[in-house]
Amino acid sequence: MGIHSPILALMKDVDQIRYIARNRRARRDYQILSSLEAGLELHGAEVKSLREGKINLSDSYAVVESGQVYLKNLHISPYKMATDTSYDPLRPRRLLLHKREIRKLFVQTEQKGHTLIPLSIYFKGNLAKVELALATGRKKYDKRQVISEAEANRKISQALKKDF
Repeated sequence: MGIHSPILALMKDVDQIRYIARNRRARRDYQILSSLEAGLELHGAEVKSLREGKINLSDSYAVVESGQVYLKNLHISPYKMATDTSYDPLRPRRLLLHKREIRKLFVQTEQKGHTLIPLSIYFKGNLAKVELALATGRKKYDKRQVISEAEANRKISQALKKDF
């Protein structure tokens, strides 16, 4: 039989990813250049509120300030069972990254038109993580072109399914 070890049990839990929220508009409004995973620094009952899915990241973005990366406009509703509900739901939250990753992001965001946006927030094991993307904004005609290409691809795949 197998050897039972607490370390092996923890390793199995780390592989499990449970998505909390996804930014669906991001892929339509922005052209994604690259993405990376970052830890999310949370206080108190924010973790419990995240587990309940009380989060809105539609207008959120990340900035590099004084050698740190902060996620701004991320709304985490207060946990209703918490005793201390005095925190600001829109406070800037620090992202946990290595210094070399922060330096790389700083250089990339200094270029005109580049921004950092969160694509999704999820739990990886017991840790809250953010999928952060370096992106450029799309113009209105670019959005229309992407939508028309997606519709054309959908029609082609439907036609192929009918043939088989």
